[in-house]
Amino acid sequence: MPLVVLAMSGGVDSSVAAHLLLEAGHQVIGVFMRHGEQSPAVCSTDEGPAPTGVGSLPIVNRLDHKQGCCTAADAEDARRVSDRLGIPFYALDLNEEFGQIMDYFAAEYARGRTPNPCVQCNNWIKFGKLFDYADSVGAKYVATGHYARIDSSGDEPALLRGIDQAKDQSYVLFGIKRRDLSRMLLPVGGFEKPKIRELAAGIGLNVAEKKDSQEICFVTSGRYDQFVRRRLEQNNSDAGGRAGELVTTDGRVVGRHNGIEGFTVGQRKGLGVALGERAFVVRIEPDTNRVVLGDRAALDSTQLTASGANWLVDVTPGEQRRCLAQIRYNAKPALAELTVLADNKLSVRFETPQFGVAPGQAVVCFEGERVLGGGWIE
Repeated sequence: MPLVVLAMSGGVDSSVAAHLLLEAGHQVIGVFMRHGEQSPAVCSTDEGPAPTGVGSLPIVNRLDHKQGCCTAADAEDARRVSDRLGIPFYALDLNEEFGQIMDYFAAEYARGRTPNPCVQCNNWIKFGKLFDYADSVGAKYVATGHYARIDSSGDEPALLRGIDQAKDQSYVLFGIKRRDLSRMLLPVGGFEKPKIRELAAGIGLNVAEKKDSQEICFVTSGRYDQFVRRRLEQNNSDAGGRAGELVTTDGRVVGRHNGIEGFTVGQRKGLGVALGERAFVVRIEPDTNRVVLGDRAALDSTQLTASGANWLVDVTPGEQRRCLAQIRYNAKPALAELTVLADNKLSVRFETPQFGVAPGQAVVCFEGERVLGGGWIE
């Protein structure tokens, strides 16, 4: 029976993934990855500071009421599921490693970009450190509860969209190393979410009706700008040097802001100024700290360039191909022409204008259901 290391978040998806792997005849080790900025309730109990060793995670609730993936309560849910299914369970302390995700998040906002920490977490931690752990225990496979699929029927494995289009998470997996696809298992990707909850209830898992994680796990206050400022201060960066002007696309100054980290391209609410008509963040200029506002039409783009490309298929610089390109996690894929560029870059030209193309977000290219690869929008 092949040994599988499964990332368990304490949610219903990874819990049912454990059940499905056991049914398929695998030996399963459940692993909870402790990481992220913990809310006050996570770090303390009535008896004092919470113990941090494996096997000693207390049951507490987050004071901010968010559904995250790094709390002690989530860890205890994962432990209960593991106990019920009869599989070993371990908690890995990755707080130090996860610091690079938080640093990346803060640095990108400080540069006027819109980061995607979930993609980087998958690249650096979930399918980085998890493979390291799998190798250390002699496991053949690594599995998660992502809604995506691995198709091994061809000459090499392919990453495909999940069956449930509303829950598909293939976008956030584009950065996986191509060589690792043959060792990945994604058990829930072939199901729709209601079926997963039904399976959880059918085998008596206490997480059957647990809400899905919705927020970035380390921003416990819900205010990205506050987190960014605090993180930059901790890193001795200039936390107060990004205040500047709010200007219109024609250069008219209409106000001031406290920091570009409080804005993202496409934002409409919380601009701090009333122009008498709907206004959006069109552009952020980190060199001048200007936030440029305009109407919705100013946010339509027909092309983009991306760097840091990761390909899950063979490509050649100069190659062009038709594809479906997705510019953010909740965006609808759009018909486009992909051009593979030198220096690990790519360009995408859309058939119809796309709203709110944001530097720092990922663009992911698909051929039908298959993920071709993607990169980071410049």
